[in-house]
Amino acid sequence: MMSYLASKVTAATSTSNGGAAGTHDDDFIEAVVCQESEIGENQMKQVELGEGKVLLVRQNGKLSAIGNKCSHYGAMLVTGALGEGRVRCPWHGACFNVETGDIEDFPGMDSLPCYRVTVGEAGEVKVRAKRTELTTNKRTRVMTKRTAQDDRTYVVIGGGPSGATCAETLRQEGFTGRIVMINKEPCLPYDRVKVSKTMDLNLEKVLLRTQQFYDENDIEVMLGTAVTKLDGATHELTLDNGYKIRYDKAYIATGSNPRRPPIEGASLGNVCVLRTAADAKQVNEQLAPEKRVVILGTSFIGLEAAAYCVNKVAKVTVIGRGAVPLKESFGDAIGQRVMELFEEKGVQFVMNSGIQRCIGAKGTVQQVELTDGTLLDADICIFGIGSTLYTEFLQGSGISLNRNGSINTDQYLESNLEGVYVGGDIANAPVHSNDGQQATIGHYPLAQYHGRVAALNMIGKATPLKAVPFFWTVLFGKSFRYCGYGQPDEVIIDGDLAALKFVAFYIGKGGRVIGMSSCQRDPVVAQFAEYSSQGKVLHKEDLTPNPLGWVPA
Repeated sequence: MMSYLASKVTAATSTSNGGAAGTHDDDFIEAVVCQESEIGENQMKQVELGEGKVLLVRQNGKLSAIGNKCSHYGAMLVTGALGEGRVRCPWHGACFNVETGDIEDFPGMDSLPCYRVTVGEAGEVKVRAKRTELTTNKRTRVMTKRTAQDDRTYVVIGGGPSGATCAETLRQEGFTGRIVMINKEPCLPYDRVKVSKTMDLNLEKVLLRTQQFYDENDIEVMLGTAVTKLDGATHELTLDNGYKIRYDKAYIATGSNPRRPPIEGASLGNVCVLRTAADAKQVNEQLAPEKRVVILGTSFIGLEAAAYCVNKVAKVTVIGRGAVPLKESFGDAIGQRVMELFEEKGVQFVMNSGIQRCIGAKGTVQQVELTDGTLLDADICIFGIGSTLYTEFLQGSGISLNRNGSINTDQYLESNLEGVYVGGDIANAPVHSNDGQQATIGHYPLAQYHGRVAALNMIGKATPLKAVPFFWTVLFGKSFRYCGYGQPDEVIIDGDLAALKFVAFYIGKGGRVIGMSSCQRDPVVAQFAEYSSQGKVLHKEDLTPNPLGWVPA
């Protein structure tokens, strides 16, 4: 969809379908929404249009109008961060072009509608919009179809959010060859972040796209199917059903497998992991008021699972190897406060410990034995201790694997094999906000961004990565956000940690701010993400006397 930028016109020439100023037909609505003087340079303003709302943006002397809510979970974008040519969602970091509404960073699948803006001689700002777009506040970009003349085959290995975004972007950007997406899970790509947060999820309601969508856009989807071999010399894939596919280019985004510790009883019934919708269903079906749940791991997965379970069972105990949860992500002080929050809600912790075996009867777990010999009753045991990268099938493919199973990529996400691109959890790829140094990062939005960038490069639209990692979690109604990457030497907290209303700055070598987290202080982390995406760098001395002095006025 083209971008409509405001231009000086008379009221008579700015009407909809030849009608009078302010009139509309059945499909469109057009009306004055404000005066031009009411919105300054580099400002956003949410305005009402009929029964809907629109986001007005003035930048570089031009006015544009797009949907007012993020297409992911519906955050009001007027409360987000305005960057150069785009607005970033305050909740989860998705970015939208202010002139076209196109999604440029993730999470989410849809772009925003873009509306026509005109400014009359008296300075009245008028917006014209489709009624349906005002209602949905979402727009799916136009896609090309496969043509018989194009005999190329591009294969997407992995049906997570990264693979789904890659396949969709290929069609959006004009690829007319065959697209095959192969997913080892027996279901279409879905919103995986809900697995540990909302275990009673309805899979149909969290699908990223329907089967009809893939059919209409000529994207072949193979479900419940795994690639067992990739031959880089012959450009051939072998599947576990015996089928072979020859590819011209491939994108690999196979993600991770949940880690099970090598302990006795790890395979007993009701000893679970949380990676897929099926895993969530298995846990949720076992929950009951008399059950006792033991969770190994104080990562986001483990804590989100504890928060979900605690009001549904008799007891939840979390086992952690360190002194406080989330230390690696947020630091000691915030980790301690998070643990207190959980304890206030009834979750019990055993820290500086671990599980050395699971004890069962009739094939089902009944107790766990901790490293000090303590026995805990357990009707359900959940392992939330990280994951291993799903790349074993690439042994002998010609693709170079690192010791941890990750794959090095260049700034275009291409591996050492020409025409084979890699993204998501398994990619050891450059991080723009970390001086372009390579890192392996398992973030949902970053995986989607990888999918988009890989697709652009696969079709010859050279697009370097500008990755700025952004992640979040919601724990007992409190939203925690983090942007950045790296191990800090120091953490500076501004605000009231006890009230869980703070911003934390993570200081690395040379005093550089390598990350930022917050709780109840939106949109500061989104602002830092946008600041970093523009190549700007904060240092410790920039935080005094005003820790937020770098935030645009």
